[in-house]
Amino acid sequence: MKRIALIFPGQGSQRTGMGREFYEHYEPARELFERACEILGYDVASLCFQGPDDKLRDTLFAQPALYLASAAGLAALGSLATFDVFAYAGHSVGEYAALYAAGSVTFETGLKLVKRRAELMQEAARQRPGTMAAVLGLPAETVEAVCDEARRIGVVVVANYNCPGQTVISGEVAAVQRAADLARERGARRVIPLAVSGGFHSPLMVQAGDALYPDLREALFKDAAVPVVMNVTADYCRHGVDFAPYLTMQVSSPVRWEESMRRLLADGVSLFVEVGVGDVLAGLLRRIEKSVQVVSVQDRKSLELAADLIAEAGA
Repeated sequence: MKRIALIFPGQGSQRTGMGREFYEHYEPARELFERACEILGYDVASLCFQGPDDKLRDTLFAQPALYLASAAGLAALGSLATFDVFAYAGHSVGEYAALYAAGSVTFETGLKLVKRRAELMQEAARQRPGTMAAVLGLPAETVEAVCDEARRIGVVVVANYNCPGQTVISGEVAAVQRAADLARERGARRVIPLAVSGGFHSPLMVQAGDALYPDLREALFKDAAVPVVMNVTADYCRHGVDFAPYLTMQVSSPVRWEESMRRLLADGVSLFVEVGVGDVLAGLLRRIEKSVQVVSVQDRKSLELAADLIAEAGA
């Protein structure tokens, strides 16, 4: 029997049409969309299915939409297959979907927390403007070094350790631009400015994390039925009392995604199922381990493929 991990995408994976086939073909997923519209107070289903793209890219709407799409994909997958999961993980806001999947938080509470998180991150970005950029083709140690040098003029840090040769830097605009220039001088293949509204996963977001903490404490996370590999530690966590502190730190700390995936690989996970929208995490995984078996669940066809692979894994 193969070990299976479910992984959930973060901001940047959203796109118009997300979740539509879950909604159209699977009643449990449709029910989640209907509940989400009531909780959020706007037609998030229409936003996911029809856009507009610029609104779906807005942090305020992107984060709840991603959480919903992941939860709906999980519900649809559960209607096709019964299986045991070794662990869950989610990239940035995807961590909330992972905690929902692990039984630590209800769908409604998770959605409300994601909504609050998005609001606070947007406000922090307004008060302390920032930006982000992806650096391709340099070792993480070199990117850390250029951030150290650029920090003489402002805040800039590594925000995401995604996979070998791909990191994301974040911070104040001038410092990020300086770090980007230095990265090019050190041989980066490309430095790509990201279309984001702030310097996420950097010290610019500390106030957002601090403001979110009371809501996280009030949520009273349960112990997870299955462990979740946390962004801030790249290690397993099951204890409900630990999730609020970790999620508080996560807002302003780097996402240690490569380490998280290597932990799962080292522990024998041989099938990864990316649930929600897009295939960004599948691409990162293949950069980490070329031979990995991974499927991205984002429509009816990929759901059926995932169900078949899960059945084979349990045989």
